[in-house]
Amino acid sequence: MVKAAYSRDTTPGTSPRTRILVAGGGYVGMYTAIRLQQKLKSELERGDVEIVVVSTEPYMTYQPFLPEAAAGSISPRHVVVPLRRVLYRCKIVSGEVRSVDHAKRTATFTTLATEEEGAGAIRIEYDELVLAPGSVSRTLPVPGLAEYAIGFKTVEEAIGLRNHVIEQMDIASSTREPALRDAALTFVVVGGGYAGVEALAELEDMARYATRYYHNIKPEDLKWVLVEASNRILPEVGEEMGKYAIRELRARNIDVRLDTRLDSCENRVAVLSDGSRLPTRTVVWTAGVKPAPVLAATDLPLNERGRLKCTAELTVEGAEHAWSAGDAAAVPDVTAKEPGAECAPNAQHAVRQTKVLAENIVASLRGQPLQTYAHKYVGSVASLGLHKGVAHVYGRKLKGYPAWLMHRAYHLSRMPTFNRKARILAEWTLSGLFKREIVSLGSLEHPRAEFELAAGGVPSRPLARRHEDPPLSARERRRGRTPGTRPGAPGAPSGEAPGEDRGRKGPDAPGVTEEG
Repeated sequence: MVKAAYSRDTTPGTSPRTRILVAGGGYVGMYTAIRLQQKLKSELERGDVEIVVVSTEPYMTYQPFLPEAAAGSISPRHVVVPLRRVLYRCKIVSGEVRSVDHAKRTATFTTLATEEEGAGAIRIEYDELVLAPGSVSRTLPVPGLAEYAIGFKTVEEAIGLRNHVIEQMDIASSTREPALRDAALTFVVVGGGYAGVEALAELEDMARYATRYYHNIKPEDLKWVLVEASNRILPEVGEEMGKYAIRELRARNIDVRLDTRLDSCENRVAVLSDGSRLPTRTVVWTAGVKPAPVLAATDLPLNERGRLKCTAELTVEGAEHAWSAGDAAAVPDVTAKEPGAECAPNAQHAVRQTKVLAENIVASLRGQPLQTYAHKYVGSVASLGLHKGVAHVYGRKLKGYPAWLMHRAYHLSRMPTFNRKARILAEWTLSGLFKREIVSLGSLEHPRAEFELAAGGVPSRPLARRHEDPPLSARERRRGRTPGTRPGAPGAPSGEAPGEDRGRKGPDAPGVTEEG
């Protein structure tokens, strides 16, 4: 482990520069850093303060738009915000925080160059810590899940899933085997929260539209199955709107299975708890999230769910100069009637918490009193595909086109930067004038395969099987994981447990899927 150039600056004759370390570049990390660089502009220009952002990705993904990106309504590059562009007064480090020793005010992290350098993890000292690693997919020990399932928390997974669905239709159109055709046209989505329902609804819309360009596939040939372990879907929009969503999905020939679990998906057969066996080449797992594993590698207090114990001022309990918000933090909900209630881990709270968080850090540096975070949950909106949706906002219930329009308007207003807002609005306008794109660009995931074959070598992934395995995330590719393996799967690198892959924050509108 090396200390490198990340120790605090101590220029002779001056006071040490105050370093604010932001661990995470998601909702909380990016929005907090944006507000800090605004509030501390003069201190940053004088060199009295330094803001360092350590993020596994050089961009923030606006996850509520992932379903539309998967359906082709929005370009993938427009649902992400480059950190280096918006955090121009901060130092951006592309890396992953591995541990935190807050008693010594140090954190260790690895970068893309760490393995090449062979020097081990890097240690960085800090004065103020914003720990915002977000959440990862919450998985269960389901046989075959690690080998065959696809997640839906990153932009890579969303686009990989789009390519996969279109390729399954290509396979079904060209095969002579009825069993292979049926399996290719069967799509199983596990999880009835916002991530699962919106992903299924958008992809089903896209696939149904695409059938008009296949001479031997009809819309009724597609089989979409939604598996939910509880007795309802979309609980955040209320029971009435949840039942409406079920009726809407079933009217589109989508098989909604309530009180049902996925018991196995080995050998490309989804076995459900109701006894059903569904041969399928597509299993999408969206069954909740859990706090990022790095929280367990800190000396900060955690609750029973593995989230940081925080105060209403967004400080970590019993730890001075440590702050958190969003999925990683258990923040008391001071507006709730029930004692001990906590704010839901969704984007609606996360984005609003960052404003208070940044202002409290500035107040702490300047010796001023801290604010208390208080926000009453206003409701939720969800898309059920093009021109369809449900909403429960400020006690009012909307469905159909008005709810869908509200969903788009709300999330467009929340999308960071005018640049991204304008591009998304332009794409929506053009999509209303022209036909949907139904092209699969799966070869982009393995651009060297054709050249390797032409050069007389063996492709790292056989050309005929490019999409038989779930798409790899950017993090997996950086770590050199071989195609077709997942943590805990045969051939996967040791040291990682199933479900520890970094995932996206699922839409839970106006926010994201709640934990659990």
